[in-house]
Amino acid sequence: MAFENVKKNFGFGCMRLPMNGDEVDYAEFTRMVDTFIENGFNYFDTAHGYLRGTSEIALEKCLTSRYPRDSYILTNKLSVNYFDSNEEIRPLFEEQLKICGVDYFDFYLMHAQNRGSYEKYKRCRAYETAFELKAEGKVKHVGLSFHDTADVLDQILTEYPELEVVQIQFNYLDYDDAAVQSRLCLEVCQKHGKPVIVMEPVKGGSLVNLPDDAKAVLDALEGGSYASYAIRFAASFDGIKMVLSGMGDMNMMNDNLSYMKDFKPLDERERKAIDKVCAILRGKGLIACTGCSYCTEGCPKQIPIPNLFACMNDKKIWQNWNSDYYYGIHTKDKGKASDCIGCGKCEKICPQGLPIRELLKQVAEEFDKKN
Repeated sequence: MAFENVKKNFGFGCMRLPMNGDEVDYAEFTRMVDTFIENGFNYFDTAHGYLRGTSEIALEKCLTSRYPRDSYILTNKLSVNYFDSNEEIRPLFEEQLKICGVDYFDFYLMHAQNRGSYEKYKRCRAYETAFELKAEGKVKHVGLSFHDTADVLDQILTEYPELEVVQIQFNYLDYDDAAVQSRLCLEVCQKHGKPVIVMEPVKGGSLVNLPDDAKAVLDALEGGSYASYAIRFAASFDGIKMVLSGMGDMNMMNDNLSYMKDFKPLDERERKAIDKVCAILRGKGLIACTGCSYCTEGCPKQIPIPNLFACMNDKKIWQNWNSDYYYGIHTKDKGKASDCIGCGKCEKICPQGLPIRELLKQVAEEFDKKN
């Protein structure tokens, strides 16, 4: 069984970590790692490109060099930007092992699979190489992380039935979303008998930083934090074995542990409240960006796209000066929305399938006329 050595159904997602500017705050991350393990949790998730390559380094410094190898579960991924041929996969994998300071990964996932990237992985025999690494003992379990429609996921699981686990974006706002298709993707995994790992349970923080009318609905429950309802929602479904959370400080860590240490699914009253929150959020017409920042790495104009989308969303919710101010901060030394040349590199890599070029035009119309 893929999750036989996983102690709890809650994992530490290392795409977001405590930071000092552009550097990981190793002292804070060490405290968080220790607290996480002391409370009986042991699952850590990273990828080669997370935090511009520093996530793997931080895990070596704060986790793998300090704890016995059999005391934690470490997941890494084969990311599309780091290979163009089969011959490049093994050297990359060995580099990942070296940086992380381990001699095997518990889970190795084909990263951010969608219709386009899947064709490249097949052409480069990436899946076959991962299965070979498993046979050699360098990987215990092979799976994929996924961002596309349910029919594509069904195709992959049909063509590679050896896959053992699927990581999907799953949260209450995306549950019935026509683009993300969280519910439909979960149903595909259930059909194929694949256990599920959840990413983005709070949608990049969007389900924590709620508008006042949505907050009021959850406040009326007189229960936990906004994050607690989102994470517990994701963990309440059959077939979901792990929910990841990117935690930026000890306060987030302690909050998450408070309801996941002795997990209880949402009750009927809480589910009805979540439905009301969804209706409120959909009525705002917000940009469904999770802030993963994949889109920024190849942008020729260095436009901080997630930050600008966040400003646009804040403007729709609050209608005040604050979003204009922060738009100026984010674009002081980088590109503005109006600097977009329409190359489309961002759209090819966006896990949410957002029409980024068109959205940037809307952002430019809102902000650049004033700046």
